[in-house]
Formats: sequence, structure tokens, C-alpha cells
Amino acid sequence: MSDFDNREEDDQKEEGLEEVKDQDTSDKKEEKKEYEDVCFICRRPESKAGKMYHLPNNICVCDDCMHRTMDAVSQYDYQGMLNNPELMNMLNNMNKDGKYPNISFVNLADLQGNDGIPNKQKIKKKKEKEKEKEADPVFNIRDIPAPHKIKASLDEYVIGQEQAKKIISVAVYNHYKRVVTNTMDDIEIEKSNILMIGPTGSGKTYLVKTLARLLDVPLAIADATSLTEAGYIGDDIESVVSKLLAAADNDVEKAERGIIFIDEIDKIAKKKNTTSRDVSGESVQQGMLKLLEGSEVEVPVGASSKNAMVPLATVNTRNILFICGGAFPDLEEIIKQRLTKQTAIGFNGELKDKYDKDPDILSKVIVEDLRNFGMIPEFLGRLPIICTLQGLTKEMLVRILKEPRNAILKQYQKLLSLDEVDLQFDDEALEAIADKATKKDTGARALRAIIEDFMLDIMYEIPKDDNIGRVTITKDYIEGTGGPAIQIRGAGYAITDKQAGAAE
Repeated sequence: MSDFDNREEDDQKEEGLEEVKDQDTSDKKEEKKEYEDVCFICRRPESKAGKMYHLPNNICVCDDCMHRTMDAVSQYDYQGMLNNPELMNMLNNMNKDGKYPNISFVNLADLQGNDGIPNKQKIKKKKEKEKEKEADPVFNIRDIPAPHKIKASLDEYVIGQEQAKKIISVAVYNHYKRVVTNTMDDIEIEKSNILMIGPTGSGKTYLVKTLARLLDVPLAIADATSLTEAGYIGDDIESVVSKLLAAADNDVEKAERGIIFIDEIDKIAKKKNTTSRDVSGESVQQGMLKLLEGSEVEVPVGASSKNAMVPLATVNTRNILFICGGAFPDLEEIIKQRLTKQTAIGFNGELKDKYDKDPDILSKVIVEDLRNFGMIPEFLGRLPIICTLQGLTKEMLVRILKEPRNAILKQYQKLLSLDEVDLQFDDEALEAIADKATKKDTGARALRAIIEDFMLDIMYEIPKDDNIGRVTITKDYIEGTGGPAIQIRGAGYAITDKQAGAAE
């Protein structure tokens, strides 16, 4: 090969390397454009602090912090420190002995960010107006599933609670119609925030979690028990919006169209007969008023408290749908007292124990009952839709065991099918499990604990013997008076592919 050919190959290699370098730099520039620059010292974003100074190692410092640093440096007498003979002798002695001051440096690589700031503490840049006009809308009204489709999807996972599923489906559909059509400038359409009331284990949280999987919108689930006024010991009230911003990958525009579910809302009821300051009850309800109605709030990015050194983002909660849920214990007694106020004597008289065994007593709740429970009127006025869930009956518990797409029994059948073992349950055994769960009075949560208890020995013993082909759970085994029915493959039984796939 001639020298000319070698030079030509070297030139082609250099051109290829330059193209790769250009591509890397362009990719880094695009990645930088996605997020705002954040000051390394005060953690304020570019939209708040203004122009940034770019230092080595991709560190950004805002104008205020740069001037303060320079003022602090100029006021310190470094020359006098170096001319101090005692200090210099001490440092020289440390160097001779091999002892150094306990000084630790920050490893920028551990911060998981290109410029020393973690990505969870960065805010995505807002789109420019010109680009936003050209881009397609985020939501299209044709892409929003109709209420009957949302309910049909919920039916695959949630058993019963027909009225609750219907209310949630309509509320979510109307909410996103309101966001998509943007009719608030012409005719003011208020938000339809929802208050869910139901006994423990009836499916309030599970219903919202299932809704999160079905809808392609950011959803945050927060716990009201950790909220306190102005962040006393617990979290700030705005931390619920901060969780939604994190679920939307710090995209403010995407978060402003999300859903927030606040669980255990009954735990912030107004405390009765107390003289101490109520920082976790009525004050939290008052602090949440502006969030529920719709206003611009500053929320910390990547933290739950404003006191943390993290950027603050401004989020408008006008288009955020709030769903509040709680068990509201002793609310049944308040409803019964209201319903039995009438005298028990006369033509229209009613017995005082008429509603004692009414399983659907919560459906008769009104705003007055919730006020007597401890919720303030201003808070209830911002939750116009009240949705009640029924307590689970024995028949509903049996259906929960076997009918949902991810039912508990199907999960265990799938686990044992991996060992080529077919798991079956007698109908009487399912009823025995439901009876035990009803006595525990914790709703569907009791089913998992009961099944984990009697399946422990089966899951432990089956891998020991490869000859087991089928295990049938009987009523006697559930009640502790017998054992499961086991069939051996050598006795003419072997699991088929169809049986193995039935658990999927």
C-alpha cells in the first residue's frame, strides 16, 4: 500500500472521530437544553435567579452567589495567614508525620448529574411560544376514553363498588374534557374534586392505583397523616404537589394536568376538646384550600420541604384533579343520630335501632354529617362530589379471590405452574377463607394474610417432590381439620400446558 493510501485512510479516520465528537457535543447540548441551569450554591433555577456563570466541571453559579463569594474572598487576609509562623509550623509538622486535617471533598460523580446537580432537582424548560403553537396538543379529546370504557377497564380489577366506579369514570372524563377544550376562558367550568368515603379494605386506594395504570397521566398518591401546618415536624402541605411534579419527571406543564390522591383525609379532622394548637388537623384543611380550588404555588423540586436547598418551581393547580379518600370511623354513628332524631311514637315514628344493621349506611351521608365529624365547611365546599364505597360482603370477598385479572389465587397458581404443579381451590374452601376474612373486619386486606398463612407449608414442601402434579385446597385444610388433596403424576396425572397457562 502506498503512502498516499495510508494518508487517505488516516484522514478518513480523523473525519470519523470528528463526526463522533460533534455528535457527542450536540447530544450534550440537547440534554442541557432539556433542563434549566441550577445554581450550585443556592439551588435556584435559571428562571428564578437569572443569568448563570458557567465554571469548570459544568458547574453553574448565579450572579448573586458569585458576587457574594467574591466579596467574602476579598475580605479575607490570606497573606496574613501565610505569614503566621505558628500556623506554618503546625502544617509542616503534620506533613512530616503524615497526618492531614480531616478534610473531605465532594465527589461530583456521586451526584448523578452532568453539572453537579441531581436530575431529580432540575426543572424541565418550558416550551417556547412559537414551538408550542406548532406542536401538537398534549391531549386530544378523541383520545380520552369514554366513561363506560374507563369503568369497563376498572371492572377487570375491582370487584363491586359499581356506583363508585361510575362516579370516578364520569369525573375523570369531564375533568379532561375541561382541560382539552379549554373552555374556562369562555364559560367557567369548575373542577369536580372527589371525596371518597368507605370502610378500611373496601378498595379506595386500589381503585385510584388502578386508574393510574389505565390513564396515561401523572398521578401522585400522598398521605394526609404526614402533613402539618408550615412543615411542623412533618411535610409541608405543598409536598403533595411536589410528589406530582416528581411523577411528571419535573415537567411543570405535564404535572399541571395530573391527578393527586390524598389518602387518610379523615385523619386531619378538627380535634375536639383540645386547648393545644392543632397543627395537624384544622390548620392543614385551611392550608389545602388554595390547592383544591386552584392557584399558583411554589413547590420544592426533589424534596418534601421548602427549607431544603433545592430549586422551587411554580405550579398552577387549576387543572389538577384532587381525589381525597378516608375511612371516617364513627361516621356511621353520626349518620344514625341524624336519621333517628324523630320521635319513636306516632304514625311517622321510627325505631332507634332501625339502622343498626344497615350495611349501606354510609350512602346516606350528607355534608352536615361530615361537618359534625370535624371537616370544615370551606374544605367540603371544594369537594363537590361525595363518593361512598360499600363494606365488602362474603360474596364479594369470594369474587375478589378468583375473578380480578390479578386475583390472589391466580398469582399462586402462576407461581406453582412454574414448578409444573396445578393448584386448585374448592368452592367450600373459598367460602371458608371469606368467613375468616369477615371476622377480621379489615376488608380485602385480610384475604392476603389468610392465604399466606395456609400456603406457607405447601410452597415449602412442593419443591421437595417432583412427582406432585396437582394440589387441591379443601375446606378441611382451611379450618385446620385436614390436609390438602394431592395427586401424583405417576398415578396417571400430569399437568398440561393448558392448565399451566390457566393461571396467567
